[in-house]
Amino acid sequence: MKTPLRAARRLALLLAACALLLSGCTPAGTTASVTDESQILLGFSQLGSESAWRIGNTKSVQEAAKRAGVQLMYENAEQKQENQIKAIRSFIAYQVDVIAFSPIVEDGWDNVLTEAKNAGIPVLTTDRRINTSDESLYVGFVGSDFEEEGRRAGRFVLEKMKDARHVNIVEISGTIDSTPMRQRASGFREVLGDDERFAIVESVSGDFLRSKGKECMQGLLKRHDDIDVLYSHNDAMTLGALEAIEEAGLTPGKDIVIITVDGEQAAIDLLKQGKINCVVECTPLIGDIIMELAKKLAAGESIPRNTYSEESVFTEFDTDLDSLPPREY
Repeated sequence: MKTPLRAARRLALLLAACALLLSGCTPAGTTASVTDESQILLGFSQLGSESAWRIGNTKSVQEAAKRAGVQLMYENAEQKQENQIKAIRSFIAYQVDVIAFSPIVEDGWDNVLTEAKNAGIPVLTTDRRINTSDESLYVGFVGSDFEEEGRRAGRFVLEKMKDARHVNIVEISGTIDSTPMRQRASGFREVLGDDERFAIVESVSGDFLRSKGKECMQGLLKRHDDIDVLYSHNDAMTLGALEAIEEAGLTPGKDIVIITVDGEQAAIDLLKQGKINCVVECTPLIGDIIMELAKKLAAGESIPRNTYSEESVFTEFDTDLDSLPPREY
């Protein structure tokens, strides 16, 4: 039997959907499908649509919700934390069963997540983590092991440059204070350790954007004329950086060793062409895992604190790259 509160929530959502249909429009970035009140209602706040990876992640969540029979309230924050906080508060007002969100940065979530906790709504963080002194504000994380991604990038450098006497590395990192930015950097440095042959001569943030990746690489090439390796935290920035490298008259993959993270189809294609040397996989296809965990939470069951994706690494040393199936992002 549904509680009066939950029944009222379903009625409110139905009326809101009807109003939107009558008005002939829906808010930008919002998806709300309404069926019957027996379905689980999941509120999902996506941080943006800055790359093919993020678009693939959104598609994965939306299609998984349909397969799982989960009602989805979807909001695109368009790279703004204030939009995510507003979305989470709207989910609380609707009394959704579960909230999931991919936080654009790690800090600044305690107030709104305390509101969710007080409303009895469990919260999942997806793809990225948050920084909080109260770990009870969220029940679990779903996504990649970013530290291990950084280690994989570092291991490739050790293998690729094993005979080099000195290696100058530049890094284009992701959004400052985001989980992947922090952990991909720390994992990479952990593997290189105290080996004096390797020097990270400069690290700049490209905010996970292709345009900024190009701008960053243009600046790095002006400031350094002896770059051996580029370590880029995502494929979008890498694609921009490759444009800058080629415009400077250099050959990516040869004059500068290129390491990238994500595994978009575009990056795999460039790996096959020899313009990228190493692709560290970070899959966006976590929608089915999110739905499985959301159902358990809605049923009052416990879930693991961390649920990691299964991922791989692809390099120029692989002999079976042509056998890779097409990517979904």
